[in-house]
Amino acid sequence: MSFKRSRSIDSLYDAVADYDLVLTTDAPLSHALNRRLDRPHLGRFAATPRMLASGEFDPQDDRNLFLRLIDETDLSYKHAAYLLENILGCWEETGDLRAILDYDRFDSEETRQAISVIESAESSHRDLAEYRIEDGTSVAVIGEKQFTALDKSVLPDSYDAIDPFADDEFDLPEFHVFDGPTAIVDAIVENVSPDTADDVAIIMDSGGEYPALVESAFEAAGIPFYGGPGFTDDETIRTYLRLLRTAHSDSRARVSDVRPILTHLGRPPSVVDDEKFLHELDHEDLRPLQEFCRTIDDDTFGETVAMFEDWSGKTLDAFHEELRVLGLHDDRVTSDSIDDLEFYLQSFDVPVDRDDSGVLLADATAAAYVDRPVVFYLGMDVDWTHRILDRPWIDADAKDEQYLRQFQILLQNGRDQYYLVQETSAGQPVTPCLYFHDLLDDDFETIGDLPHIPHTRLSSNGDSGFEKEDVDVAPSEIDVVSQSSLNTFVNCPRDYYFDRIVDNPDRDYFQKGNLFHDYAEFYVNYPDVVEGADRSELVDLMLAEMRPYIPDVELEPLESEFEIGLDTIEEFVAADPPTDREYSHYEQKEGDNFFADHFEKSIDSPITERWFENPQLGGKGKVDLIHAPETLLDYKSGGRKSASKVVSRSDIEEISDEPDFQALLYLAHHRQEHPDERLEFVFFHFLELVDDVVAGEPDLEDALVRVTYHPMPFGTYAGSREAFDALCDGVAESNDRRKTLERLGYDAYVSFFQRYDFPETDDTDELLATDFAARFTEYAKAEVGDYVYVEDGTESALKKLVRIRGRNYFEGEVDAFEDFLDAQVDRINQYRASQFPVGEPNFDRVTHHDLIRTDD
Repeated sequence: MSFKRSRSIDSLYDAVADYDLVLTTDAPLSHALNRRLDRPHLGRFAATPRMLASGEFDPQDDRNLFLRLIDETDLSYKHAAYLLENILGCWEETGDLRAILDYDRFDSEETRQAISVIESAESSHRDLAEYRIEDGTSVAVIGEKQFTALDKSVLPDSYDAIDPFADDEFDLPEFHVFDGPTAIVDAIVENVSPDTADDVAIIMDSGGEYPALVESAFEAAGIPFYGGPGFTDDETIRTYLRLLRTAHSDSRARVSDVRPILTHLGRPPSVVDDEKFLHELDHEDLRPLQEFCRTIDDDTFGETVAMFEDWSGKTLDAFHEELRVLGLHDDRVTSDSIDDLEFYLQSFDVPVDRDDSGVLLADATAAAYVDRPVVFYLGMDVDWTHRILDRPWIDADAKDEQYLRQFQILLQNGRDQYYLVQETSAGQPVTPCLYFHDLLDDDFETIGDLPHIPHTRLSSNGDSGFEKEDVDVAPSEIDVVSQSSLNTFVNCPRDYYFDRIVDNPDRDYFQKGNLFHDYAEFYVNYPDVVEGADRSELVDLMLAEMRPYIPDVELEPLESEFEIGLDTIEEFVAADPPTDREYSHYEQKEGDNFFADHFEKSIDSPITERWFENPQLGGKGKVDLIHAPETLLDYKSGGRKSASKVVSRSDIEEISDEPDFQALLYLAHHRQEHPDERLEFVFFHFLELVDDVVAGEPDLEDALVRVTYHPMPFGTYAGSREAFDALCDGVAESNDRRKTLERLGYDAYVSFFQRYDFPETDDTDELLATDFAARFTEYAKAEVGDYVYVEDGTESALKKLVRIRGRNYFEGEVDAFEDFLDAQVDRINQYRASQFPVGEPNFDRVTHHDLIRTDD
């Protein structure tokens, strides 16, 4: 693949060496030609038109004229910048400062006001409009097609145009395709050293991900570079601006909001505090930041910078000066002024002193020429395409052609060119720079369609990086898993893995739930202490614990929740006191209790917060309350779910999008101590009655969800007296069912179920379509009579049996779950020895979204 070759800088110098003056619109090219000048020369040899007219090495019209506009007019920062961009752009394309007024869309009083300021201000644009080259000067113009109308105004009547392109072809080098930006940067560091840095240039999108990676890698490797980070890239300045925004925008900022600031300053807080409000924490490292945020409205920019310097130990003299230039240094910090400051720093280049040695970092859209023998090109994607403004004075086709020529030259810089790219990013194909389609005849869609060399990730052979040492150690294995970890693992194995290695912050709903749990445990053990305490004082204590997590506006409704929740817990415990006895399958696990600490009491109860760890089963967990020998209870602060929902979410055949195996796991453990007993797991949703209490119609039973374990197969249960009685209940559901069964009688009912096996299905339609259902109906008709209500009654009875099956556990389900649990523990140990897969998770239930890649 080839296209027209561009002439090298050395070739261009040979062509223009004998001229008095060389003009080009490419500033790096002019500098390169001046460096090659090998004879005495009076005045400038090579320059851009604006450099020539102004006598400045790097004219800064945009910034300087913007400062004049905001100083001499009432224009806002954004409006001033918008007008300046359009006025200068139109002036350059037309050669006339006032040409913009010919377009009705831009002919406004504000535009005229801005033109008046620009016209009176010193600038390289004005110098260029007035400049004339002395007669008799021999002039060479390189790349005349790149000149704007304003550039051309400086040209004499007679000059020689130098074509930047040669007559032969340039063969496009093969692309080097890597699997990610880090691998690309590693490859560069492998091939550049401090000794060779002055011979290397890197061209990349200045607004993309590569600059930060390259700069940090070079700093780590001790490789000098320049041309990259600007004034606003100073991390200390960026941290200060982030702090300003955080301090001024929200007095209830959370620790997570300021974590980047504290981390940069070497004071990273604990992850567990991330969801807490900054101002509610009492920590020595946070006090300067809290004071900064507290006084922000009363301080000037200069004062806040000084405070930040004292706190960070950094000096920001240049930033102080820039604030003075803007007229903000002695102004109070307001939200609008922060907006203005950030807009200015993002929109205009502030001059910085640079050391011009080391690897040259160049922007892909800034210029065409790079004067280095070795050039690395990074990315080369769609972001390398220039943005063409939609303005009436711009010929979009001509401008696109200018940019295409610039890109064509850019690709050929140096003696050696290396195109380092990705074929895909985040699982999606990378779109190559659009100019490739104009330069190359072949059709292609991705880099992979072009000649390329694939690369795997490179490892450094130098001194940098981590040393690796093989260790022959077998991975440790687990023998038990908690219900929460099991839920996570079944949904997404990799999410389970990251839960093991990544700290997660404490959250408000966890803290609220913990307070209720602690209260319930304490009340069961010390009801007399609670009854003698001041209820409002207890609620205030709980609110104080929640204050770091929630806004003030939520405290009042939370106070009502606490009051009603505590009353509901007390009412339940008082109405049905738990049975106090020892249980050999449980033990006490150390842990704090908020109320026990407050009242200076100790808790050593055999029935509250009891821990089990059962390797034989493969499970572990903590039971909130062993309410009775046959009843386990769990306190829930969340919304109530029906018993059928509890059972369906623990289905091991069709895994739910929201798997929850708590009740099933705890009952499986508890039945080992009570193997042939009917057991019950109760979810106590103590906040379920908040609305009912407000309405004055609370019913404690509405807060309870009961799931029963029957120590028998469901087919056996279906023929039991308990099942028969359950079918006879619920007159409102079906009077036909009750009448049919009462006339049939239990003896006849059980006789049928002893004769026929209940089908293995939990689907109503499937059950009603079986021979079993037909036989049951015919049997009932034979016993009771051939009445319509009998047919309806038997159908209703079978439907209710399916419902009973769907909201209870039976021997077969728990046996199958124990096998399932064994298999999951084995899977976890297998993955611990290799790699945890992603699985096919419900991502709404995934905690570590940012860490889980789905393109395995």
